[in-house]
Amino acid sequence: MKKLSFGQTMAVASMLFGLFFGAGNLIFPASMGQLAGRSVWAAAAGFLITGVGLPLLGVAALGVSRERGLFELSRRAGRPFGLLFTCALYLTIGPFFAIPRCATVSYTVGVQRVLPEGAMGAALALFSVLFFAAVLFFSLRRGEILTWVGKVLTPLFLCFLGLLLLRALTAPLGVIADAPPLGSYDGGAFSTGLLEGYNTMDALAGLAFGIIVVDVIRSLGVTEPGDVARSTVRAGVFSAALMALIYVLVAVAGAQTRGAFAVSGNGGEVLAQIAEHYFGPAGALILAVTVTVACLKTAVGLITSCSETFVKLFPKGPSYRIWAAGFCVLSLLIANLGLEAITAWSQPVLMFLYPLAIALILLTLCGGRFQNDRTVLLSALVFTAAAAVFDLLRALPAPARAALHLDGSFLTGTWLPLAEHGFGWVCPALAGLLLGLFLRARRRSLEQ
Repeated sequence: MKKLSFGQTMAVASMLFGLFFGAGNLIFPASMGQLAGRSVWAAAAGFLITGVGLPLLGVAALGVSRERGLFELSRRAGRPFGLLFTCALYLTIGPFFAIPRCATVSYTVGVQRVLPEGAMGAALALFSVLFFAAVLFFSLRRGEILTWVGKVLTPLFLCFLGLLLLRALTAPLGVIADAPPLGSYDGGAFSTGLLEGYNTMDALAGLAFGIIVVDVIRSLGVTEPGDVARSTVRAGVFSAALMALIYVLVAVAGAQTRGAFAVSGNGGEVLAQIAEHYFGPAGALILAVTVTVACLKTAVGLITSCSETFVKLFPKGPSYRIWAAGFCVLSLLIANLGLEAITAWSQPVLMFLYPLAIALILLTLCGGRFQNDRTVLLSALVFTAAAAVFDLLRALPAPARAALHLDGSFLTGTWLPLAEHGFGWVCPALAGLLLGLFLRARRRSLEQ
């Protein structure tokens, strides 16, 4: 029986953290903290459940299942579902939304602020070309991903982020208790924090990055499925603990800015305010390096996992190098639409995919109780998907909702329990699970 040493576990955990912690992991907790004010602790608790707890459960589910990747896991509910869900998830956290967002966040937060206004459009195009050239360079050397992400890019990122947070927290801009919560955080901080955690896309990434983690652990000499599972979960716990600590510190720093600044339009502006206040012009450079390195390493992990998955899904199709280059080009084109457009259209997709991901994770972890029966899995997931469609419709941008005439409460699903909090899928998912268990029990009784 082969086990990872403590040093190897820490290297894998560092790699996993580096893959997870990217664009949204910095801007969303900063914005949440500023808006939540003195309710930041309740908001952070909700955020940690969906932003840390679910990704950890996703990594654990892949480890416990002993499957090699998301497709093998999701096809337990049937090959058609597995193929559709896997493609939709990887395209969402890949070239459609998450990877382009890595480039646009790097540009918007780190680079745009030091450029003259007239150069913005051309500068974004040039920056995205350079960004994705670097992403492709690292992605084509996927055998070295543990070294590049775990041992180089992640420590570099943590040094810059630590410098920024240490200065902010030792000389706070204001007292959190004096900042009243705003918007939906006033009276609903916990549930709003839960939904804000969706924006990190990490629960989806937890399912997607499993293939990278498993392959790295096996390359270190751990081959038995049980040992691979234990090593995966152990590395996931260390990674999740570091993520949780950083989320809380960033949220607190964001809340403290209410003592000196007006509420910002997004988390990037919050971070920029902090950096410029404490470090002056040098703060923009520190922030630019911090955010760019964070986004670069996550984009590398996403390109790698997406390309490897599509090679497996379509073995007679393009090679890994072609998939990686194609995803980089597509991500580059979408990145030039701008951060606001990417964020607006990713939200409804996340409101649909997240319930399915949560249901799949929980069903996998509890699957031993019903022997991972396909009927139970498919019933629960179909009911979840049907209800999640309403959450998707409610989250569409206003022009799209108006064009589709989605103003009625029935079409937007507000009649579902918990729908006003963004969790209208929960009761239907439970109903689907109960129906599946009933059908399984009935089938077993007939067979006897």
